[in-house]
Amino acid sequence: MLFPTHLLVAAVVGHESRLSSVWLVVGAAIPDVVDKPLGLLGIADLYHSVGHTALGAPLFVLLALSSRAGLAVAVGWGSHLLLDALHVVLNGRPGDALFLGWPLTVPPDPLGIPPGEFLLFYLWTPSFLVESALWGALALVLVKRRSILPGPSG
Repeated sequence: MLFPTHLLVAAVVGHESRLSSVWLVVGAAIPDVVDKPLGLLGIADLYHSVGHTALGAPLFVLLALSSRAGLAVAVGWGSHLLLDALHVVLNGRPGDALFLGWPLTVPPDPLGIPPGEFLLFYLWTPSFLVESALWGALALVLVKRRSILPGPSG
């Protein structure tokens, strides 16, 4: 999934739950904020490594138990991992979901392309169409809300 979609999903989860949207968005950003620079700098071989590993779950469980904000961060992080795993499965590469076990497991044939090139590769994939539908649904909700809100009084 693309970075903005992770943030969108986290914000919607926050809106629909009693968790802070701000902290959910922070948590959803963590995997890419950590891993994209590591991959771009050549420090990690994959763009799904330290920030995307489910082996970080014990740390996020402790964070979740620490406070409501910590819970929101942990849920945001978990939603990011879930969406990325869903993304690779939808696109016919279920073996790539092995990134969840990094460094113990590594996808057999990861794409390994920089984020800019990935965007071009990603266009019109099944996962891209799902993301487009999510953004379209958000646009419809916003248009509908705007149409039922009272206009400015003159």
